[in-house]
Amino acid sequence: MDFLSLDPLLKQALQEDLGRGDITTEAILGMSGPSRGGAIRAQAVLLAKENFVLAGWPIFVRVFQLLGEVEAQTRFEEGAQVEQESTVGKLSGAASVLLRGERVAMNFLQRMSGVATQTRKYVKLVAHTTAKVLDTRKTTPLWRSLEKYAVRTGGGFNHRLGLDDGILIKENHIAMAGGIGAALDACRSRMNHLHKIEIEVRNLEELSQAINAGAEVLLLDNMTTKQVQEAVKIAKGRCVLEVSGGVNESNIVEYAEAGVDLISLGILTHSSPSVDLSVSLHKYDDVC
Repeated sequence: MDFLSLDPLLKQALQEDLGRGDITTEAILGMSGPSRGGAIRAQAVLLAKENFVLAGWPIFVRVFQLLGEVEAQTRFEEGAQVEQESTVGKLSGAASVLLRGERVAMNFLQRMSGVATQTRKYVKLVAHTTAKVLDTRKTTPLWRSLEKYAVRTGGGFNHRLGLDDGILIKENHIAMAGGIGAALDACRSRMNHLHKIEIEVRNLEELSQAINAGAEVLLLDNMTTKQVQEAVKIAKGRCVLEVSGGVNESNIVEYAEAGVDLISLGILTHSSPSVDLSVSLHKYDDVC
């Protein structure tokens, strides 16, 4: 992932938080005279308050770098399991930079690590099967690349990044086209041989229609596990099967064991809780 390409988003986030300036930091660091604010150096220590999967450390550091020069270090790779009470990493630099960037940097890291942690949980649940865990387009506006990166970091896979990189015929498309066969024909007539066409089906009758019409990938929408088991028998390996809708921690194993290829979960990006982290700052002289 090209983290530098995210600079406009990070700058916008900083502007949202800083506004016309950090009046608290300016007041505190200005107590020793107007020239002292930029001279005071500090170290920030990032602590884990729960177990989690790390995702977004480069983003965390980059937020501070956009405000000034910092030195950063961590012993964890992206995707590493971090245990509660561990020191995740340390940053050194101007106290003004660390204080102004702390909240924005934490928001990115906590959110992305939350997505990775949630993803890892679901990936582990189905690890004994051949099913892959995918995300969806149910992402936070403008955060899609970050959240989908976090899904990959947690061991999952990405579905479409946007409407322009994959064909997925859904219920409303079928309604506008006038039927499953018509929708498939319309897409085939416009797309080249490099694109596979996925189509959503809601029941076993639609499943058979789609297979007979030559569908390559079927999205089994909100089907029960029993319906999915039957769908696998009907498909007989003639197309890729994806399950979506109604999947959660209590039933994902049953869906995976039914023999589907893909399981997509909106919960990975729209409902993953941010992880609990804290930052402690110390004057540089106090830690040397």
